[in-house]
Amino acid sequence: MPPVLILLTLFLPLGAGGEEIIGGQEVKPHSRPYMTFIKYVDDNGYRKYCGGFLVRDNFVLTAAHCLGSSMRVILGAHNIKAQEETQQIIPVAKAISHPDYNPSDHSNDIMLLKLQRKAIRTKAVSPLKLPKADAQLKPGYVCHLAGWGRKSLHATKGTDLLQEAVLIIQDDQKCKLRFHRYIKTIQICAGDPKQIQAAFKGDSGGPLVCDNRAYGVLSYVKKETIAPGIFTKVVSFLPWIRSSMKPSNRC
Repeated sequence: MPPVLILLTLFLPLGAGGEEIIGGQEVKPHSRPYMTFIKYVDDNGYRKYCGGFLVRDNFVLTAAHCLGSSMRVILGAHNIKAQEETQQIIPVAKAISHPDYNPSDHSNDIMLLKLQRKAIRTKAVSPLKLPKADAQLKPGYVCHLAGWGRKSLHATKGTDLLQEAVLIIQDDQKCKLRFHRYIKTIQICAGDPKQIQAAFKGDSGGPLVCDNRAYGVLSYVKKETIAPGIFTKVVSFLPWIRSSMKPSNRC
């Protein structure tokens, strides 16, 4: 088992740019080819960003609260501030938020982005597999979260280089005591509050990766405290994801 680097989390107002990695480690460049950096403009005209991940050549999965205008995704990036030859920048043709997304309690915080064109698969760009329909995660299971978010509570901007933290799946009942709006049927709680790694500003929409499959989409975290992160449970939304990606629903 790899060293447990845990997730430190911070809650931000919806649309504020999401969460980020604190205490993680830089990943080997382009070793997470599914990762996407999403840029958009919020309702107030501010430029924001979120994480996301490629699930099909022309579809990215992210959090519904990352919805905005002038959306575009950057694929194949490691240094998000550099013009790497591996990068593919593709505008979003259509954002498909879950119809039951509720910003007040963060339920159903999941969204598909249909790209204007298909991504070209390379060593730096390829989709991440989704979990099987009957897949379950037990407390104590080791997963990972990658992102370009801030690296400390006091940082004012995100990191340029892709970081990753190791997150431990937490017990649902304990998370319900900490997060009163936690819904175990559609959410996953990951990250040990006793450790020094965490999600923070900038990582919303990033994948909780377990056994090389996307089990969660980062939704929210507590404000200015070390706590687990709450992820939308991908298994619970597989029918919606597959239906939304069908050709008949892409217009």
